[in-house]
Amino acid sequence: MKIDGKHYRTIWLASDGWSVEVIDQTKLPHKFEITSLETVEDAARAIKTMQVRGAPLIGVTAAYGLCMALREDPSDISLDSEIAFLAEQRPTAVNLRWALDEMRKTVQNLPHDQRVAAAYARAARMADEDVETCRRIGEHGLEIIKRIAATKKDGEPVNVLTHCNAGWIACVDWGTATAPIYMAHDLGIPVHVWVDETRPRNQGAALTAFELGSHGVPHTIVVDNAGGHLMQHGKVDLCIVGTDRVTANGDVANKIGTYLKALAAKDNGVPFYVALPHTTIDWTLDDGMKIEIEERGADEVLKMPGRLKDGSVVVVEIAAPGSPAGNPAFDVTPSRLVTGLITERGVAPSTREGLAKLYPEHQSR
Repeated sequence: MKIDGKHYRTIWLASDGWSVEVIDQTKLPHKFEITSLETVEDAARAIKTMQVRGAPLIGVTAAYGLCMALREDPSDISLDSEIAFLAEQRPTAVNLRWALDEMRKTVQNLPHDQRVAAAYARAARMADEDVETCRRIGEHGLEIIKRIAATKKDGEPVNVLTHCNAGWIACVDWGTATAPIYMAHDLGIPVHVWVDETRPRNQGAALTAFELGSHGVPHTIVVDNAGGHLMQHGKVDLCIVGTDRVTANGDVANKIGTYLKALAAKDNGVPFYVALPHTTIDWTLDDGMKIEIEERGADEVLKMPGRLKDGSVVVVEIAAPGSPAGNPAFDVTPSRLVTGLITERGVAPSTREGLAKLYPEHQSR
């Protein structure tokens, strides 16, 4: 997608042919900075501190991190230890584990002197595959927006509510939940996006709004608790969110607050869709309550960054001094609240049977 008219991906191989460059998401929306990752420790830190975030992008970043580790030491001991090291950085997003498993399968049976080249080739394919997957998700989701647009009076936009950031900045390009929106906009279909601010890290206000604005998509930032109100007053035509993990029975783990949006959507008859690639499905779990929910630091709740009039960015305290804070990063939306799953293979009910029709190859597991 584009920033100031220039196309970017979120991660790419640097000119030296082995390090990678990423858009530092912790600096957005106030600064657009590109950061170089040159070691496996750099990649791990970028994942942990959310310089890169979003399940698909985390996976690709980890893949390149393993490449850089193998440059230093291609041994089996290094392979095992660095995979374990990278895997522990973010426990909820299943793409991280999937990507590392793919990298292991790629190199584990190769001679040590062939591992680095094979690893880099697989990481590059992984990035390209993510772009194509998101493009297909966009095409399938576009049909939903087209159907709603056909019911609108001339010039009335399709109003979409999002939560967190499942845009191109969370993937390699296109995004999951935003891909249908971008495609509709580019086709001239009027769309308007209600952007949840998404406390505590404000990925909606900082990232979704940034990328929608950069691409020229009409949008409005709203506080997280406004979603239900907007639905009650008929101002939301559909919700589309992303996900960090979907279980085999269709339960969805996503950014904290998603569950509440799904409840409000159900109560108001608003379609609630989840957009995801196949790499986000965890076929080993059949109950969302078994998903490990990452508990992040209290400072994300108690403090907030912002830009002053002089352009400087500072972090300020926003809570009562001395008060503790809990910070579960995700919640689980039961499959019964999800209208459908938008995948690269099509749209299906968020059920075991729906997933089975899309991915029959996994049903024997």
